[in-house]
Formats: sequence, structure tokens, C-alpha cells
Amino acid sequence: MSTDYDVRRTNELVGTSTAIDELALKPTTHADADEAEVVESPDLPGADLSGEELSVNVVPIQEDEFTCYRCFLVQHHSRKASSPNENPYCRDCA
Repeated sequence: MSTDYDVRRTNELVGTSTAIDELALKPTTHADADEAEVVESPDLPGADLSGEELSVNVVPIQEDEFTCYRCFLVQHHSRKASSPNENPYCRDCA
């Protein structure tokens, strides 16, 4: 059977209830109570990290790596998608 898409459509569902009308959406007090507890206690127990120090070894960019001009990630030269005369782009950003 062929369908003529140029014919004006009529709404055959006038006067009938929709699925949204049939839903009984009732807010639960349990979800509201959980949100209130989170707002009142934003600190996690045992999360005092004020005396901690981070120690990270920073390695400079190597000769066989490049920095992508779009995502600014350091990539291995095998992931380079641009030609040598252009700005370097990785395969994901090209």
C-alpha cells in the first residue's frame, strides 16, 4: 500500500486520553528526605585531606610526541593525522 505524504493529516485521537494523562505521578517523600540529608552534610566522613601533599612526577614532552592543537593532549607521533607543514592534530580530532 502506498502512502501519499502530501495529504493533510487528521488527528484521529481527539477526545481520547493519552499515556501522559493516564500516569499517576506522585512525589515521594523518601526522595525528598535523601536530598535534605545531602544538603545538610556536604562533608564526607574521614575526608579531611588538608594535611596531605600530592607528589607527581612531571615528565617533559618527548621527541616522539606532539601536542594536539584541538584537544591539547600529548600524543605519540604515530597518532598524528596532519601533514608536517600543518598544525598537529591527533587522529581523534582530525
